Amino acid sequence: MPIGKKFHAQQTTSRRKEGFDNRANKKNKFFVAGKPDSNEEMTFSKRSYTENKASRFERKGNASNVYSKKKQLEYKKRFVDANAPIRLNRFIANSGICSRREADEYILAGVVSVNGEVVTELGTKVCPSKDRVLFHDQLLRSEKKVYVLLNKPKNCVTTTDDPHARITVMDIVKNACVERIYPVGRLDRNTTGVLLLTNDGDLATTLTHPKFNKKKVYQVTLDKPIAENDMQKLRNGIVLDDGAIHVDDISYIDNDKRQVGVEIHSGKNRIVRRMFEHIGYTVKQLDRSVFAGLTKKNLPRGKWRFLSEKEIQMLKMGAFE
Repeated sequence: MPIGKKFHAQQTTSRRKEGFDNRANKKNKFFVAGKPDSNEEMTFSKRSYTENKASRFERKGNASNVYSKKKQLEYKKRFVDANAPIRLNRFIANSGICSRREADEYILAGVVSVNGEVVTELGTKVCPSKDRVLFHDQLLRSEKKVYVLLNKPKNCVTTTDDPHARITVMDIVKNACVERIYPVGRLDRNTTGVLLLTNDGDLATTLTHPKFNKKKVYQVTLDKPIAENDMQKLRNGIVLDDGAIHVDDISYIDNDKRQVGVEIHSGKNRIVRRMFEHIGYTVKQLDRSVFAGLTKKNLPRGKWRFLSEKEIQMLKMGAFE
């Protein structure tokens, strides 16, 4: 189904008619009842394909019902087994002290000990449930994993610290938890929409590494109507300075040919804006509505919430494209 149909707006004109329309649209799998968020400049009143896919998992209940026994065992072994050895730098990073790269520097400096012995060899592995790891004589313990979903507003930078003293996403979620969380991926200053923050380094790698290429859905507003042949160019693929790129799908939203819905897997920096610039258009507004199956439904612009256990499990099991 073309994206334009997925995002096509439906509005009701009265309370009496609203009940009828809701019943009539139950057959439409992309229909979303309720009013759009008044704080947002642009909202979808219908779900995208990926967003609807997430809802189908929710309706089925526990995500484990969807997957084979083998898949469940792989998930348990990878994410639940506390006795499995892990690299020392990863254990230090999981404790919230620093990043893995910084942990390697501390290991080489000789300020980390395991079971009473100083360790300076990179690649050393420890058992989180058994080994005693000290950093500057401070006992380290793994942090509780935290997952925060933010509907990022404009004029806000995606970084943990900004030298220009601009508002960052960390300022918005500063009261969410005591753990050291950080953004998964990046949205530029004027791009709005879905952004995940967590201290789960393994999941962050899975969601951002080019090898895994998770799907993103954007609503794009351009400076002028876009021609159908130009949209076909993006479907077929174009060549930018950093290589070839194509969209998975692109279509008009409603009858406004300045607004299009875009599905894409690439996570390259400013990729959506650069693609349109390459074919002669300027992106005026850019909003990410879906990232790896997570949506901003019922989450106003500038607000955040914790992920549900079901959402976390589905992300770790690779339930979404």
